[in-house]
Amino acid sequence: MNKYKTLALNTAVFAIGSFGSKILAFLLNRLYTANMDAAVYNTKEILELCANFLIPIVSFSITDAVIRYGLDKNYEKQNVFSNAVTVLLFGAAGFLLLSPLLLLYTDIRPYVWLLVGYVCISCFRQISTQFARARGMVRLFALDGIFCTLTMFLFNLLLIGWLDLGVTGFLLSVMLSDFCSGLSVWLIAKHGAFFSFRYVDKELLSVMLRFSLPLIPTALLWLITGFSDRLFIRYLMKPENFEIAGADAAGVYGAASKVPNLISMVSTIFFQAWNISAITENDSAERSAFYTKVYRAYQAVLFLAAGCIIALVKPLSAILIDTSKDPAYEAAYLYTPVLVISVLLMCFNQFMSSIYTVSKHTRNSFWTSIVAAAANVLLNAVLIPRYGIFGAIAATFVSYFLCYLVRLVDARRFIPFRISHLQFAANLMLLFWMCTVIIYTPPLPVLQLSIALAVMLLLNLGALLDTVKKILKR
Repeated sequence: MNKYKTLALNTAVFAIGSFGSKILAFLLNRLYTANMDAAVYNTKEILELCANFLIPIVSFSITDAVIRYGLDKNYEKQNVFSNAVTVLLFGAAGFLLLSPLLLLYTDIRPYVWLLVGYVCISCFRQISTQFARARGMVRLFALDGIFCTLTMFLFNLLLIGWLDLGVTGFLLSVMLSDFCSGLSVWLIAKHGAFFSFRYVDKELLSVMLRFSLPLIPTALLWLITGFSDRLFIRYLMKPENFEIAGADAAGVYGAASKVPNLISMVSTIFFQAWNISAITENDSAERSAFYTKVYRAYQAVLFLAAGCIIALVKPLSAILIDTSKDPAYEAAYLYTPVLVISVLLMCFNQFMSSIYTVSKHTRNSFWTSIVAAAANVLLNAVLIPRYGIFGAIAATFVSYFLCYLVRLVDARRFIPFRISHLQFAANLMLLFWMCTVIIYTPPLPVLQLSIALAVMLLLNLGALLDTVKKILKR
């Protein structure tokens, strides 16, 4: 089977396993906005960001090393997995000892111990599911995605929709669904046979940690970029200058960011398959050509997906955001279109980051992320007091774009592949045209959006057809 067909089939398996579960996850946002006002929703978002901030620290980002070295035929899987579990146990023990420090953050103080459970259980699920993927159990991994989201959906309906537990219900739902998922995969895949302290290989452990440790600040920098938006919106938007401000404005911004995550959903499905192909094809003589073809198709699909999401942003927002609890949510769709482009750029940055993973240059992933984080914090401080939520959106776009430019040059030093900059610029201009139509509603908006999508399809059709030919080729 050729490498393009293998990538396509793996992507299809992950898509089948992920699509329904991802849609259910997005629909949960409607449940949250229906049962939480903007301020409470902001607390829920802060806790989620805190958990995502802590997970790479507690786990030492070792799950990334599980994929990289678990797929590598030069290493024994029981050594890789035993090393990873040992690191995770050490990290969890240290986290439990230091967890009282979280009480210093007053906004999350009532939920600290639930947050601790959330982080530890999520780390367990990650290492269990990622090792299943490293062992080639793609169907189990995909089915687990459905199972985890289904249990998450049911627990949320019970704890938030019925028992009205709000933020507490959200945290408990995540913990329960992650525990069920991680334990089920562990038992079905029989991970226990691969774990023993006698399998710990100190030399390999050192190699894995050198790979994973630079990914901790990388993950944190991306989270700082997202967290600083909400923090600056909350404290720099003054009520006398804006119609909504403070925690309410931060909550609306958080709700607006959910629709753009549909782009991230498409990208995540692809990357679950791409990581396998990129690592297994790393020694191929046609590696650069493979990257050129795959990135061209990847870019085409994401640009078209972004265009469709922007064109349909009003109905999508109506589906995902319930405005009955708080009328402030009604304006959320206005902030969504440019955020879609920002998430699109983040996906392109993720592709460049995969080069650092494959080539084991994870330190470059760290320092290139600093560009985005520093630019975002600086621009937030300057733009938000004057332009409010739109200032935060502009800061996010500029920071991601700067990171893209830096990685465009740096990452291709390790794996050279060709990119059409002219096609990229044309697609980007079309998306901004569509953003303008959504925000300012000029005459004949539907016609303008349709023309933009048609032109975008013509621009990207060649890349899509070429990929189909490669997949069908025997």
